Amino acid sequence: MARRRNNKKQEETLVDLVEAKEQASDYVNKNSTLIIGGLIAFVVLIGGYFAYQQFVSVPSEKNAKEALRFAQDQFARDSFALALENPGGGNLGFLDIIENHKGTNAANSALLYAGISYLNLGNYDVALSYLKEFSPKDDLLPISKYGAMADAYGELGQFDEAIANYKKATSAGDNEVLVTYYLKKLGLLYEKQGDMAASKAAFMRIKTDFPTSREGQSIQKYITRVDSKQ
Repeated sequence: MARRRNNKKQEETLVDLVEAKEQASDYVNKNSTLIIGGLIAFVVLIGGYFAYQQFVSVPSEKNAKEALRFAQDQFARDSFALALENPGGGNLGFLDIIENHKGTNAANSALLYAGISYLNLGNYDVALSYLKEFSPKDDLLPISKYGAMADAYGELGQFDEAIANYKKATSAGDNEVLVTYYLKKLGLLYEKQGDMAASKAAFMRIKTDFPTSREGQSIQKYITRVDSKQ
């Protein structure tokens, strides 16, 4: 009896497999055009992606990177207006790099440079618009982004936003130079706002975490000053 049941079970399994195979074959026959079309679309999509990378994205990145160098030279000279629009020699400024090479790493970097350039030129709202668009790619750049945004908000008198962004800057990485620079600015802004406890906390972090830094070597006088105001 057990052998008969096993044989019957095997026969049922074979029947199920045959039926499944026939159903799959029928589906393919009835939908062959759709399936082939889907495969062609997939091949075209993949081929288009690699073609875009090879013939559009890579050359655009290379050209943008080369153009960025000339604008950076003017930026390093504090020639911010020239860096933005006309670095010389027919080369693109940050604004044209952003516009003409969208999606490249160089165009992304140009957003940060443009934001800081406008900050130095006193155009704080425009500076913020570029800084907000910038996407940091490593541990150093978030500090620069949020620190510059804090500076712009401070210049606009939006002190709550300035404080919030100084906090982001000073917690976004551990670069000694930048973190202590913005911690000191944060402490000074808190002091200006009359919050001596928060001001002292910012200064104390410099003293505790970065005692040998440039800011750390002179921070005690600021701590003493806010202590006298409490």
